[in-house]
Amino acid sequence: MRAPASPPVPALPEVVRLGVVDSTQTVVWALAERGARDRTVVVADLQTAGRGRRGRSWDAASGTSLLASILVWPRLASRCLPTLSLATAVAVAGALARVAEVRPRLKWPNDVLVGGRKIGGILLESRIADAPVVAVGIGINLSQRRFPPSLDGRATSVVLEAGRAVDRDAVLSVVLEEFDHWRGRLERDGFAPVRERWLALADTIGRRVAVDGRCGVAVDVDGEGALVLHDGSLVHRVVAGAIASP
Repeated sequence: MRAPASPPVPALPEVVRLGVVDSTQTVVWALAERGARDRTVVVADLQTAGRGRRGRSWDAASGTSLLASILVWPRLASRCLPTLSLATAVAVAGALARVAEVRPRLKWPNDVLVGGRKIGGILLESRIADAPVVAVGIGINLSQRRFPPSLDGRATSVVLEAGRAVDRDAVLSVVLEEFDHWRGRLERDGFAPVRERWLALADTIGRRVAVDGRCGVAVDVDGEGALVLHDGSLVHRVVAGAIASP
């Protein structure tokens, strides 16, 4: 006689709302280990150990930013996973244009700018075992009216740029709409539509930049999301790094 089947595991909530966490990325990875479904979202009021790319910290006073992570079980080849970061940047830019009526620009690989100052960023972390899984972190400055001296002139917020407060849940809702749209385009149609939109919003292309010791004019992003630099004689393909002025 066969043993009775185990009862189904209840689906975790699509949006998990928390107060104080060390990092929404950490929470998403814990949920993934428990079998959380694709597109589970974690939102927090405050991160005590929020992080950006390359281990940089992401600090924001409680309730002043949208701090969210999205769990993604992507339908993409592993080599194409970096393109999800650019798709997310396009989504965030689209959401901010819709809800705050600002004009975002994109800095490779993951910064969202308004007026040349950073208003948001994306952190993509992936793990590959039997199948790839990705945690997509999104941080958007919403209601900050001042920043620490280290960020003076380099950061901005929705309230500073739009001249009005925008509800965090309203921003989250539109971000998720845009994310679903651009993720769907990426998985269905490939990187080309995302690349076209990213290039239309790019602040990086046409500028002379330095990335981890390589200098040149940023001329393109390739089919896997890498930045293409031309130094006058050679073309360089940069897959990761922080852009600085040469």
